[in-house]
Amino acid sequence: MCLALPAKIVEMTEGDNAIVSLEGVKKEISLALVAGAKVGDYVLVHVGYALNTISPDEAEKTLALMAEMEAAQ
Repeated sequence: MCLALPAKIVEMTEGDNAIVSLEGVKKEISLALVAGAKVGDYVLVHVGYALNTISPDEAEKTLALMAEMEAAQ
């Protein structure tokens, strides 16, 4: 099973790359698979690649569910 995490684009870098933030952790990823992504967008990230953009509402719901699961452990 694969897991893609929602992360917010905070900076565009060289080529098709960007810096994303997930709960304060920043990572450079590739946007090669997602046309038109820009700073402020949320993307689903898997193994260093953005797979697609998602709405801020969907990102927040997913992050809230993940936090709830973590708290239950």
